Amino acid sequence: MISARAYAAATAKSPLAPFELSRRDPGPRDVLIDISYCGICHSDLHCARDEWGGQPFPCVPGHEIAGVVAAVGSAVTKFKVGDRVGVGCMVDSCGECAACKAGLEQHCERGATWTYGGSNFYRPHDPGTGHTFGGYSTAITVVENFVVRIPDALPLDAAAPMLCAGITTYSPLKRFGAGPGKRVGVVGLGGLGHMAVKIAHAMGAHVTVITTSPNKAGPARELGADAVLVSSDRAAMEAAGSSLDLIVDTVSAVHDMDLYMGLLGLEGALVLVGLPPEKLEVSAFTLTGARRIFTGSNIGGIAETQEMLDFCAAHGVQAEIEKIPAQQINEAYERLLKGDVKYRFVIDSATLRT
Repeated sequence: MISARAYAAATAKSPLAPFELSRRDPGPRDVLIDISYCGICHSDLHCARDEWGGQPFPCVPGHEIAGVVAAVGSAVTKFKVGDRVGVGCMVDSCGECAACKAGLEQHCERGATWTYGGSNFYRPHDPGTGHTFGGYSTAITVVENFVVRIPDALPLDAAAPMLCAGITTYSPLKRFGAGPGKRVGVVGLGGLGHMAVKIAHAMGAHVTVITTSPNKAGPARELGADAVLVSSDRAAMEAAGSSLDLIVDTVSAVHDMDLYMGLLGLEGALVLVGLPPEKLEVSAFTLTGARRIFTGSNIGGIAETQEMLDFCAAHGVQAEIEKIPAQQINEAYERLLKGDVKYRFVIDSATLRT
């Protein structure tokens, strides 16, 4: 067993605090990673506070992991010691179902093993409480098929959030053909939204940011947006009706879906990547009137995650981050709730070792 230092929530009511855990020694197909950085996703906060229900404790969050290979198993062929690597939202899947064989491991029919809080084990796993521990830690052992290579052109700290925020937005943009001649809207300009803007711009699409905050117009354009719509300006929203081909909706709170769906033209699609805890409503007439599509997307498969990293490296795209020591995680959570970050907190894992 390998000892690691971490930060964990003991209960849904507890602040995160120092925690010791054990990682498994690398098996034949395993990669041991010394974690350098871990992004803070809004999902981490939801899970640490059990806002979605069913979260096992203690909870060590973190699924935006970047680091360096420390050891490999005897049968590992994809990585060697010293390689720059990343781990995203999942660390295993059955590998046998139709979804897994199609490269959609996140939709594994038997259930993917999530990087933290996961309990669907298909291979030997870390000793402990019976569920996985995430990246707010100094080390992690992962089967090689769920490790991705981080290109040299991407700094490890800025690459970490891309293992969730990057692939979550890249996947639907690719699926619905974002590119030259396409008009893409992005709802929200946070951790997910800023990546959606950067990636859609790099793909060659015309990008419109749709926000509740007029003061985000300048930052949105700096990130690559061609236009900004303030959703509270009903005249502007009405004038923009039927003007978009695709909307990536990153908002994780209840909002007026018909208002945003009305921005889509014929057969346009709104893809939800935010995770509001409440049910959302959309009028049947909003959909049927222009054959609009209302759908969702959940991260991406491992091959697509590698593709996203390679694309971003080739186009100079990376996350905008604020690095923090581990000792400021609870403060970062409170700031995250207030939207006080541009645009992703990243934990410097070296501060866990001191």
